[in-house]
Amino acid sequence: MRFTLSSSALSSKLGILSKVINTKNSLSILDSFLFEIKDDMLTITASDNANMMKCNIELIDCDGTASFCVPNRIILTSIKELPEQPLTFEVNTDDNNIRIIYQNGAYRIVGQNADEYPRLRPLEGEYTQTIVAASTLSAIIQRTLFATANDELRMVMNGIYFDLKEESMNVVASDGHKMVRNMLFSSKTEVPASFILPKKPAGLLRSVLGSDDENIVSIKFNGNNAEIEFPDGIISCRLIEGRYPNYASVIPNDNPNIVTIDRKALIGALRRVMPFASESTQLIKLRMSLNNMELASEDIDFATSANEDVVCEYNGVPMSIGFKGSVFYEILNNLSSDELQIELGDPSRAGVIRPVEHPEGEDILMLIMPMLLND
Repeated sequence: MRFTLSSSALSSKLGILSKVINTKNSLSILDSFLFEIKDDMLTITASDNANMMKCNIELIDCDGTASFCVPNRIILTSIKELPEQPLTFEVNTDDNNIRIIYQNGAYRIVGQNADEYPRLRPLEGEYTQTIVAASTLSAIIQRTLFATANDELRMVMNGIYFDLKEESMNVVASDGHKMVRNMLFSSKTEVPASFILPKKPAGLLRSVLGSDDENIVSIKFNGNNAEIEFPDGIISCRLIEGRYPNYASVIPNDNPNIVTIDRKALIGALRRVMPFASESTQLIKLRMSLNNMELASEDIDFATSANEDVVCEYNGVPMSIGFKGSVFYEILNNLSSDELQIELGDPSRAGVIRPVEHPEGEDILMLIMPMLLND
C-alpha cells in the first residue's frame, strides 16, 4: 500500500511520541512506533507498557489500510533531517519492507509485524470523567509539574494530584518544601473523586497541548488508570496508587502581613543575591519594613555577602524570614503575573505567594516553607 503525508507533521509527532519510549524495554516491539492507516488518517502509537500515547496525522493521499511497526531511532533520525516536503510511504505488509520516498532520494526500512504490538485497552468498570480547556490544562501542568517530588519512599508525592470536588477541581503538587495549588472552578463533580497523575504522562500532555481556547481535553479515570483525550490523540496511563496528604491543612489560614511586589524586579534581585549564599543551605533572608523588602545572603566560609533593596507595598509589622533561594526562585519563575502578593505570618510559618491577577475562573496559590534564622 501507499500513502503520502507532510514531513514536518510527521517529524513533529514522532518527536513528541519518542518521549514515551524507554531506552530499555521489556518487550523489543516497544522500541518501535506502531503505524495504523485507515480512512485517510495515520495513527501513530508509542508505549512503554505503563503509558501509551496515540497521535493522528491527516494524510495527503492514501490507497488503502495497513498496520506495521517502524524502529523509532531509524525513522526519527532520517525524518528530522528533511525539510518540509511531501513524503510517500510504500509498504509491503507481507514482509514489512518500507520505502520512504522524498524529493531527492529514498530510505528503505525493515519494519515489524503490527500484531505483536500491545493495543489500547478501554477503562474497566465505573469511571469518572471531566472536561478541561486544552490551554487551561497546559498552563496548569506547566506551573505545577516543577513542584513534584522524587521520593522513593512516598511515591504519591511524585505526581500531580487532581482533586475533583463539588465546587472546583484542585490540581496540586508538593515536595515538602514547596506546594502549588490550582483551583479550576469550571471543572467540578457532584461525587468527589481524585487521582494522581505520574510525571511522565503529565510532561507528555504539556508538550502536546496547544494554546487554543476552543480545544478541549476529556479526562476519564478509575482507581488504577486514566485516559486523556486531546484534539488529535490520546494518552492512556497507569496512575500512582495511594492516598495523597491533606494539602489544605498546611495552608496558613491567616498570614496578616501582605507584600505586593513586582515579580520581575524580585526575580532580578534574587538572581543577584543568590550567588553569595552558602552552597549548603542556599539561605536567602527577607527583611520586611515599610514599603521595602531587603534580600540578603551570606557565606561565612568564604566571607562573602550581598544585600539588595526592592521597593514594594508593605505596611505590616517589621519582620525577617528565611527561604531557600533555589525554591523561592522556582516559584517566582513559574508564575506569569506581573505583580505578586506574598502573605507572611511569622518566621516559622509558611509563606503564601499568589498572583495579583488570576486567570479567569482560576485561583492560584504557591506555598514555600521557611528556613530557620540564626538571629
